[in-house]
Amino acid sequence: MFTGIIETIGTVESVVITGSNYTFQITSSITNELKVDQSVSHDGVCLTVEAINNSTYQVTAIAETIQKTNLQLWKPGTKVNIERCMVMNGRLDGHIVQGHVDCTATCVEKEDLAGSWEYRFVFPEQFAPLVIEKGSISVNGTSLTCFNITNNSFTVAIIPYTYHHTSIQQVQVSSVVNIEFDLLGKYVQRSIELRKN
Repeated sequence: MFTGIIETIGTVESVVITGSNYTFQITSSITNELKVDQSVSHDGVCLTVEAINNSTYQVTAIAETIQKTNLQLWKPGTKVNIERCMVMNGRLDGHIVQGHVDCTATCVEKEDLAGSWEYRFVFPEQFAPLVIEKGSISVNGTSLTCFNITNNSFTVAIIPYTYHHTSIQQVQVSSVVNIEFDLLGKYVQRSIELRKN
């Protein structure tokens, strides 16, 4: 379980594809604080630390993860948002993020507002019930608030701190990002669907 508050930016050092699995070597400023078997969010994707070697650690994504996320686009040099799992005796500064990506979205607009930035993303319309005005959404693992929503798009505003301390600065028009919708919305939607049957 995560909060969507990014700790640091990691760098993909290598990608090895074995069968349907993708194994990544990643460096980060918190590698020395990680341990094998630990769950870590990478651009919003929960992956398990398999091995650690100095400032580099290894994680593997299986076919299910590759199909639903943008990890197949990662290559050496890709910058990724890193967050360790939440500590239950602390404040929840973002929102509840599982690290289970629902789909990807494509950036269709990026606007520099001379002090902040706005990004507009298009996502599969089947997820429309899970996006609400001023609701929480996870974009590449970052907890953000969406607005100006339609059935297949939303906008997020980025403050300078978030822009400079996450990988959102790398996102341009046509970039593909990982999306996790709000967990509470998923339970509400499921409850409504069951009552219809």
